[in-house]
Amino acid sequence: MSDTVLVVGVGMTPFVGFRADASVRDMVVEAAREALIDAGIRAGSIDMGVVAYESDHFNRQMSLGHILQDSVGLVGKPTLRVEGGGATGALAIRTAVMAIASGAARSALVFGGETNGKSVHRATATEILAMSADFEWESPVFGTFAAPYALMITEHMRRYGTTAEQFAEIAVKNRRIALENPDAHKGMSITVEDVRGSAPLSDPYRMFDASLLSDGAAAVLLATREWAEQHSSSLPERPPVAILGSGSSTDHPRLSDRSDELFPHFAAKRRAARDAYRMAGIDDPAQEIDVAEVYDSFSGAELQAYEDLGLCPVGEGGLAAAEGRFDLGGDVWVNTSGGLLGRGSAVGATGIAQAVEVARQLRGEVSGARAVPDARIGITDTHAGVGSLAVVNVFGRTA
Repeated sequence: MSDTVLVVGVGMTPFVGFRADASVRDMVVEAAREALIDAGIRAGSIDMGVVAYESDHFNRQMSLGHILQDSVGLVGKPTLRVEGGGATGALAIRTAVMAIASGAARSALVFGGETNGKSVHRATATEILAMSADFEWESPVFGTFAAPYALMITEHMRRYGTTAEQFAEIAVKNRRIALENPDAHKGMSITVEDVRGSAPLSDPYRMFDASLLSDGAAAVLLATREWAEQHSSSLPERPPVAILGSGSSTDHPRLSDRSDELFPHFAAKRRAARDAYRMAGIDDPAQEIDVAEVYDSFSGAELQAYEDLGLCPVGEGGLAAAEGRFDLGGDVWVNTSGGLLGRGSAVGATGIAQAVEVARQLRGEVSGARAVPDARIGITDTHAGVGSLAVVNVFGRTA
């Protein structure tokens, strides 16, 4: 895609367990305002809005998309609400990229938010999220997502010798990194023993292996280079970041329909990554990618993603985690935000927040231990369900 679509502005709220002082509208406005200020433009010049939120249940509002469009100042402009489970935010970005690349728009504000913690009790939120599975065939069997994720990682352990201690290292890593991120939901200094000793969910997963449900919002402004040069006062002040590639794919929602060969893997993620890398001209992701925001719904899901995104050979995810290959200072810096395990997940905003983190890394705007030196290529990875829908977006510094 070269630099067809630029990331002109980014913004997000902190992700928190319970945002008592703000509704989802308030948070989306905060994130959108920050993105507009970052871009140095006014909302009225933007061609369209793309809204990302997963569930009316969380936000207690039907038809929230056009209401949020009003709130961020885009009345009179076209709007589109996107929903794709955990991949919602990344899918919204992909949708905006397609609109701009096709010529349907020159600029699009992508924004999303969720009140996962504020509106309902955690147990109820978990039940709502489980409705993303096939409600006729899988939800009655598994109950919540912990069980099918546990089945997949158990097969990974059987086939490749992966251990629970190895993916517990990822929970330790991401929660430690989150301590350095002021926007993170909950950073923690914990050990592998703490993870293994936390409350059981679905064996082998424990409570500290699971991601956090957050209140939060995020926004990115995407545009053609020509539009950005005409409207953005901040564009000349920093390295331009473009979306170089985007891929999406699907898999059978029901685990029983998936192939035995690929059962411990996210096949849709593999295909999405392949297509995104091809579009971006990436031949060797392990060597060419500097930073990756990966969908760590469970610690083992990040381990599986190492392999499915081509960051390490198949079967070596556990060893890579144990050796710290994807920690700060490693071969590829993975989840420098703290990931879903540490920064948290406000579902509709999660994929957008990943893009905010990657864009800031590529611009050189992240400070401290989390800052990736001279980062030029970054990716975001999200999926819905247990990998039944996957989206991979590739970002690159173009100067």
